[in-house]
Formats: sequence, structure tokens, C-alpha cells
Amino acid sequence: PSVLDSLPLPSAPMPARWRFEMQQCSSEASLNIAPSAQADLLYLSVSFQRRYILITFLCAVPSTAASYTDSSDDETSPRDKQQKNSKGNGDFCIKNIKQADFGRREIEIAEQEMPALMALRKRAQGEKPLAGAKVVGCTHITAQTAVLMETLSALGAQCRWAACNIYSTQNEVAAALAEGGFSVFAWKGESEDDFWWCIDRCVNVEGWQPNMILDDGGDLTHWIYKKYPNMFKKIKGIVEESVTGVHRLYQLSKAGKLCVPAMNVNDSVTKQKFDNLYCCRESILDGLKRTTDVMFGGKQVVVCGYGEVGKGCCAALKAMGSIVYVTEIDPICALQACMDGFRLVKLNEVIRQVDIVITCTGNKNVVVREYLDRMKNGCIVCNMGHSNTEIDVASLRTPELTWERVRSQVDHVIWPDGKRIVLLAEGRLLNLSCSTVPTFVLSITATTQALALIELYNAPEGRYKQDVYLLPKKMDEYVASLHLPTFDAHLTELSDEQAKYLGLNKNGPFKPNYYRYGSTSTHLSGDTLWHPA
Repeated sequence: PSVLDSLPLPSAPMPARWRFEMQQCSSEASLNIAPSAQADLLYLSVSFQRRYILITFLCAVPSTAASYTDSSDDETSPRDKQQKNSKGNGDFCIKNIKQADFGRREIEIAEQEMPALMALRKRAQGEKPLAGAKVVGCTHITAQTAVLMETLSALGAQCRWAACNIYSTQNEVAAALAEGGFSVFAWKGESEDDFWWCIDRCVNVEGWQPNMILDDGGDLTHWIYKKYPNMFKKIKGIVEESVTGVHRLYQLSKAGKLCVPAMNVNDSVTKQKFDNLYCCRESILDGLKRTTDVMFGGKQVVVCGYGEVGKGCCAALKAMGSIVYVTEIDPICALQACMDGFRLVKLNEVIRQVDIVITCTGNKNVVVREYLDRMKNGCIVCNMGHSNTEIDVASLRTPELTWERVRSQVDHVIWPDGKRIVLLAEGRLLNLSCSTVPTFVLSITATTQALALIELYNAPEGRYKQDVYLLPKKMDEYVASLHLPTFDAHLTELSDEQAKYLGLNKNGPFKPNYYRYGSTSTHLSGDTLWHPA
């Protein structure tokens, strides 16, 4: 192992990823390698050179930002383990607390690309604007989210956290947070039952009751409404960052069932224009490459939905030489797609010919069994929207279809005639389940979430009613300004005469609330099912 540790591998240290068993006989030796679920052995050669054993191998690591997780050979469910951190605290449930040091290094790397959160932590740490806040959160648990959680803690908040996606948790980061004293209940590869159990452990704890909610997808909010409605008597507000969760909040508000003010972070300019657009423009290619090694040039791709996520996906695929079709229900977004050079179609018009199907609507039943049956052999199917209901995966779990696990997060679904489709992440979010997302973009979203929590928590009584609100424009501009120094960017300042001419304050806000910076924002209509993200 000491020799193997020194090998210049591009992934994690060898003993954390592989188990070696050597058996030596009189004239020969055998080598058994048991890779983790996240690595595929492509080539192996063993030879003997005098007193040394030369092992040559090539492995592929197709999975996630958390590509170093699940490295333990212990298959025991975290729910059946009793773990404690170095301080003796056991109020958490994660995969393996021993991965904490590695997770800490990942968090430190993320901090370098999250300048606004670090600046906010430095500026507001003395004031403690979240002193007394008890934040319960349900988001992706990654190195970037960890920076947000530690920032909230530095600003005075107590935090309990669960994952909003069963595949996106970085186990080593969850370990680092648990070691740091955070109550985290999440691990990569949770079952549906585990998912709701983790949320319940965050909420249902003796002697601790949340007064703020930070949600991504609405599942945490739904669980509290369903199981612990009396908690809303002490909750000051909800901050929600996904289109699916925001839609559900608007449904509650319309029905008169929203008990507390809610901040719609998803439709803030900094979230829409940066996280949704620029993040997905980069991560769609990363996710597809890591899972399928597909070449994009000449491939026919249909992107379902032309909101900010769809725009980012289409732009990236077009730049790589793909032939891109778009489906859309909104005539304004549809016209934008046409003006951007994409052909607007109905899904049934192209489903037989396309090589890749990407959903990014936030809706349900976008790709149903009828379309899946008509897809060509080898068609890649994936989801970039938050909701895991866009692709009707349940309809594929029937006796006549065979599921074949190819690698982590990649399944072949095989029809009786031999046709197969390639399903990624079982229809859940592709980029956070199968690849990475740009840390800098997540800094923008995380800073927006932090400011929304501060605003709702400190707002005087009566400022916000039991309704859904957008982040004040001034805060959007402040988030953007915190990121400009990274680019050595210098803003032009209005003169007094210019400010008077435009009717603006020299310090902003510079645009009215209805100004959308060239984008449109739409909300879904109709009934939507609650789901585990």
C-alpha cells in the first residue's frame, strides 16, 4: 500500500478506492482487485521484475462532483451505524465520518471560488445578523453548500441539514460538516425512505425548533406542512431556490394556505441569469461526457424547455456542433428559441430520430412511456430540471424491460426486441448527480440565499405578509457587485446630472423590478405532485 499510495493517480489515493488481495505461491502470484462502484477497470497487467511486482492498470471514474465518495467497502446503511465526531457529538447521520479530512480540503478549494460568500462572512461576522436563527435546510450537500452553511453559522445561525437529491451528496463533505459540529443527515445513494427519514431527523428533534427554512425543491416545506404544521407558528420565513419549489409556494399562496412569508430566490436575476443559464451551459456537457463519453458533433438533440436552463443547454450543444431542437409551451420562450436559430418542434415529431433527449421544464410527464417506446436504439435520456418527475421512469420498471447497470448513474433499459436506451441518474438532476457544477456560479446563488435569509429574519413585523416575494432589486445588485472584483472589473459611476436625467439613485437600484435582463420567467400551472427530489 505504501508504494501504491505514491503512484501519480488522477483520482483519490489508491487504498481509498481499491482493495488489494495478494496470494503468493511458489512460482506465481494472483492479484484480485475489488473496485468501488464508482470506478470501472478498463485494463490490468501484472508482471514480475526481480523483487518487484509491476501493476499496470487503467480505470475510468465516470461519476460526480462526489467522485471520491462511496469509497468504503462497508455496505451497512448509515442509519444502522453509531458514529461520533472527534468531540463526541453524534447528532448526524452520514456515510463515514473518517472522510472528514478529505471533505475539509474540498471545502477549502470551494472557498477560493466563492468570493462573495467569503466577503459577506467577513463583513457581517461582527454584526451576527442571524444570531438566534435556527435554519433547517434541504439542498444539495456539496462543498459549495458547505461554504454557505459555514457562512450562516459564522453569521450566528444554528443549522440542521438534509439533502434534496438522493444522488448529489458528497459523502466526504457531509463528513467534514459533521466533524465541524453540523447536524447533517445525508449520504449518496439514499433510498426514498431514507430521503424522508433524513428530512424528519432534521425537523423532529427534542429541544430544537426551526424558525427559518432554506429549501430546494419544496420537499422540506411540504414535510413540515404535512407532519408538523404547528411549527409554522415560530417560523419567520421560507427561502426557496428551485422552479418546482417556487411553483408549489405559489400554489399554497393562491389557496390561502401559505402560513409565512416566502422568498422566491429562483426568479431573482442573479439566480436566473447566472446559476440557471451559465451553470447549465457548462455542466450539461460535463455530465454527458462523464457518463457516456458521447461526441456531440453532428448529434441530433431535443431540449424540452427553453427557460434559462434550456437556453444554457442549447447554447452549449450548438457550440459543439450538435443539431438542436427545442420544445416549449410558452410562445415568448418559443420565439426566443426560433430567433436564436433553433427549430421549434413537438416532441413526437422528432422522438424517433434524435440521439439525446434532455428535459429542463420543472414539470411532470414530459417524456412518457409512449415516447420512450419510440426512441431509437442507443438514445440518451437525461434530466436537467430539478424535478425527477419529468421523465416517466416508473413506467420503465415493468417485467418486459430489462435494466442493466453500466456504470454509476448509467443504466441501459432494454426492450424485448433488443433496443436499448441510456438513462442517466434514473431521471434525476444530471449535473449534480453525475458531474460537477462551476463553483463560482454557485457562489452567486448561495450569496443570494444568505441575503434572503438575513432579510426575512430581520424584517420588521408587517413588512412581509403571508405571500411569495422576489428578492429586492438592491440585493440582486449587491450580490453581483461582490463578484466583480474577481474579474478586476470597474463599474462606471453616474454623475449627478445623469442620475437626475434617468430618475435614479446614484447607488441603485438601476433597474425596476419588472426588468428581466433579456429573459422571461414563467411559472407552471396545474396540479403538481410532491416528490422526493
